[in-house]
Order: sequence, then C-alpha cells, then structure tokens
Amino acid sequence: MSLPPGFLDELRTRLSLSQVVGRKVMWDQRKSNQGKGDMWAPCPFHHEKTASFHVDDQKGFYYCFGCHAKGDAISFVKETENVSFIEAVEILAREAGMPMPARDPKAQEKQDRRSQLADVMEQAVQFFRLQLKTGAGAAARDYLTRRGLDAQALDRWEIGFAPDGWQALWDHLRGKNVTEDLILGAGLAKPSNKGKKPYDTFRNRIIYPIRDPRGRCIAFGGRAMDPNDNAKYLNSPETDLFDKGRSLYNHGPARQAAGKGQPLIVAEGYMDVIALAEAGFGASVAPLGTAITEHQLQLLWRISNEPIIALDGDTAGLRAAMRAVDLALPLLEAGKSLRFALMPEGKDPDDLLRAEGPGAVQAVLEGAIPMVKLLWQRETEGKVFDSPERKAALDKSLRDKIKLIRDPSIRSHYGQEIKDLRWQLFRPQRQSQNRAWQPRGKWQPQQPATPGARASFLASSENADIELREAAILAIALLNPDVVVQFETQLEEMDCRNPDHSALRGAILRHAIDDPENLKDHIVQTLGPEPLENLLALRHVAVIPCVYKPGDVEKAQMTLAEELAKIKALRGLDAEIAEAAEELSDLADEALTYRLAQAAEERNRTSRSQNEDKAVFDIADNGARINRDEKDAFEAIMSGINFERKRR
Repeated sequence: MSLPPGFLDELRTRLSLSQVVGRKVMWDQRKSNQGKGDMWAPCPFHHEKTASFHVDDQKGFYYCFGCHAKGDAISFVKETENVSFIEAVEILAREAGMPMPARDPKAQEKQDRRSQLADVMEQAVQFFRLQLKTGAGAAARDYLTRRGLDAQALDRWEIGFAPDGWQALWDHLRGKNVTEDLILGAGLAKPSNKGKKPYDTFRNRIIYPIRDPRGRCIAFGGRAMDPNDNAKYLNSPETDLFDKGRSLYNHGPARQAAGKGQPLIVAEGYMDVIALAEAGFGASVAPLGTAITEHQLQLLWRISNEPIIALDGDTAGLRAAMRAVDLALPLLEAGKSLRFALMPEGKDPDDLLRAEGPGAVQAVLEGAIPMVKLLWQRETEGKVFDSPERKAALDKSLRDKIKLIRDPSIRSHYGQEIKDLRWQLFRPQRQSQNRAWQPRGKWQPQQPATPGARASFLASSENADIELREAAILAIALLNPDVVVQFETQLEEMDCRNPDHSALRGAILRHAIDDPENLKDHIVQTLGPEPLENLLALRHVAVIPCVYKPGDVEKAQMTLAEELAKIKALRGLDAEIAEAAEELSDLADEALTYRLAQAAEERNRTSRSQNEDKAVFDIADNGARINRDEKDAFEAIMSGINFERKRR
C-alpha cells in the first residue's frame, strides 16, 4: 500500500516519540531532561543495565550507543511489536486518532503532483526575490529597510515582491513551460470570471515564503503596499500542499532552535517572527494570521511543552490570548500548557525590539504568566464583586471553565489555584471594610479604640472572651470539617486578633472543603505544627474532643452558629463602647448618653445569654461546661458513699 507523504508527516507530528517508546522502557530520571525532550533508558533491543538508549523527542529519532539501533516512531513499533511497516503505521494512526487513507491506485500520481507543485512554488520564490531587486520593488525595499532588515536578512528569509501587474507571475511561469493546471493548483493564480487569462493571486505585495518542517515552500504570505487595499495581509489559498490551520510560519528553524534550549515563542505575524529571530529569539513561529487552531496547538506542544504566546498589548491581542486559553483548556496534559507574555500596550514584539532592544523583550518573556492567571484576569479585571450574587456569578463562570479540563489531576490543581486567587481577592476587602454591628440597627465602620479604652477592664475581658470562643470554634471546625462549608462566610468574617488563630482559620477554609479527611495534615504542611499544637494545648480546647465527637455534625452546627453569633454581638459592643469612650473628651450630650445606654442594654442581653447557659451549666477549672443537674446528682451519690464510709 502506498501512503501519501503528507500522511506520514502528519502522523509523526501528532505523536511524541517519548510516549511511544515510554511504553516499553523505564526512563532514567537522573539522566533524562523531559523539558528538552532528551530522554535516556536501558535499551529495549538488548539486555543491559545502563541507560545507553537515547530518545531525541524534538527530532523524533532514537539511537542506542550500545547496539546502535536507530529509527523513528514507526521503526520502533515495527521492531518491538514484530509487525510490518504498514501494520506499524496503522497502530500509530489509531493512537493518533488518524484514519488510514483508503487504498488508492492513484496514490503515486498524487505524490508526483505534490512534488510538481513544490517545484512550481520554488520557481515562484525565485521570481519574487528577483522582483524585489528591480526598480518596481524600490518602495518595498524602503519599507523593509525602515523595518530594520538589511540585504542579508532579506536573503535569509527569502523575502520577495509581487509586482503590480495582473499576469506578471503567470506569464513568467508559462514562459518556463509550467502548465496552467499546476500554476492554479499551487494557488499562485486565480481563474478569471470574465473569460480572460487567470490573474496572479499576489499583486503589489511584499512576499514571505512559508515553508513546512521539511523545508519545502508550501505557500506565501503577502503584505499590501497600497494602504487602501482591502486586505493588508493575504495568504495563499489552501492547496494540496498548504493547509493553513495545520501550518506554522518558521516551523522548521524554530524547531531546531527550541531543541537547543531556546523558548518557543508564538507571535502574531511574519515581521514579528523575523524581528524576534534576528534579535536572537530563533524559536519563534506565527499561526499565519489566524487564531491558533487545535492542530497548530498540537504542533506547538510537539516542539515545546510550554510555548510562550507573545501577543500585542492591545484589545485584539488580549482577545487572541483568551481564545487560546479557551482552546487549550480541554487539551491540557500533565507538563503541557501555555504561558502568555503580553507586550506593553500599543506595541507588538517588533515595535518593542526597535524601541528598547532584546533586553526589553527578554524581560517580558521572563514575566510570562501561566494560563490560570490569565483566565482569572479575564473573569475579574475591571469588575466589582460587592455582593453575594456577583461573587456567585464569578464562581460559576470559573467552575464552568475548569470543567472543560479533561485531565482530573490538572482540573484539581486549577481548582486549588483559583481558590487561592479568590482568597487573595476577597480577603483584603474584608479587612479594609471591617464593619461592626451597632445597637442602633445600622452598619458603621469600626473605629479604633483609644489606648485607655483598649486597656480598660471591660475591653480586655471581652477580648479574652472572644479569643476563647474563637479557639473553641476553630477546634470544633477541625473535628467536624464537613460543617465548614455551611459557615464559610461567617468564618471568613471572623476577624481573629490572635495571629495563630487567623492563620488556622485561613488554612481550614482553604482545605476543609476540598480534602476534609486530611485537614490536619494540610495545616501542618502549610503552617507547621506549632499553631495547631498551641490551639490544642489550651485548657478549654483540650476537653472539646470529649464533648464534640467527630462526626456529630448536628451538635457542631448548633454550637458554631451560637458562638459565631455571640462573637458578632460582642464585637459590635466593643466597637460602640470604644467609640463612645473616645467622644467623652468632647462635649457630652443626650445623644451620647442614649448610645451608652443602648450599648449597656446590648451588653446585658449578651450577659443574659451567658447567664442562661450558667443556669444549666457550671464552668470547670479547665473551661469545660458541666451540666448542673448531673453535677448535683453526682455530688449526692458521692455524699451517700462518704456517709456509709463514716458509719463503718
């Protein structure tokens, strides 16, 4: 069976040799460098213990320094599976999701035609290059000089010029005995609708040859010299050689540069790629004027595990970046992602290079952000989340995006990263908007108390009471993490004055919902053992495991609701008294007297609530509550026992 060359090229592009070989070998992790596609293992073709079998994932070849076996993915499957060439291709095609081409008796004719089209394209390259050096190309040369390209750069990139004539290239190729069918098939001319000769596809344009990874010219890109032209940039139409959604500008040279350790940069246009490569960033490609397609993304990951998308710092550039994020999310795999380097506003990579030099571009590349940060930026930038509804809308939008990720491990890590970013966004707001309930039924900013008020017995005693309650709340949450989600908002608003309590509260909120079974382990990993040990060593906390058994959700819910409500009331009382104490230095009036009376009444209500507890419970030395009826019954029993002992 004869296979078209394009099929095998596509098959090799879609597959990673290290993945194919990895099914048969154990990689030497100390010697291998997965980021560069440089993998080593004991050879699967002969028995050995040393890692002499080398896989170059970038080039797609393997070689054993012991038995000298070498080849590509097809030869590896052929040798290890003991199958024929066609059977090896079929195995790899199934893995890559590519249907095998039907048996075509004219396959050789198609292959010959592609070769003929490639020859015609090379003739066109030479024609366009020659035209750039003529008088007709003077304006194009001036433009390229202003863009910083000298004669050597023009030759390196084979840049040419299409003259402003309807049949200039057509007549040239026909004069070389190239058939009309091949000229039209290569996309170099279009048939006339008026019965005249076909006309050239590119006219009065600077020409950029587009080559495939094998170095064949498969298409052209043309920039209009006329500012009034409807299409500033124009690509060749799709042909038997050219599939725009599966091609990259500067693919072959960029793959070689990336194999030498350079970062793979994805720019927006031809001139950006040329400018970057001329400045030393050789691993630069462009997606030919279109949004990045799924096939192009797979090509990029074939070259590098983490390409950097370098886009213009304008609205269009940001939109392109967001489209790339949406495309990549379902395709993410462990170790394969994208990073985004956004140029300064109003500039593209070429502008930045000419204005500030390679160092400025390097700085932007080093500051490239991961996909998750750009996703977060899109959903939050310029928006205000000052209501529960808006926060819920943000959560829903982010959840919908994360659900697109197929890999469960990556999806989990994205969820945790988003949760951390959400914490950072909303936590400063709560601290800066620390508001306390006032007995008058209004919400007012909490004012700091004067040193005298803070040192007063009232304030210090209430603060101690609040801190005791905070410790109890955190301990109950640790024992019953399943209830944390129900009290998430109240716990977030609990302004812990003890630094250890604040850190513990944050760790509980971050990990209790996602992994409640390992909550304590997460806390120790995040904060170290000391904050948790300090909490559990408190006398009134030490008895909590005896009173609140793990899994007693209903009792934990009731206690948390009550204690959080009491802390909220005490905080409001504390703020009101502190504010009133500050105003005592001014002229006292009836309003101040009324406020103090209301504050006193609020304090009485809080005390009554506590006294109601004490009507049923006594407080032991260690802070535990003891049911008074049970205590009286126990004491009566003990009195009876002592009485009997005395009688004897």
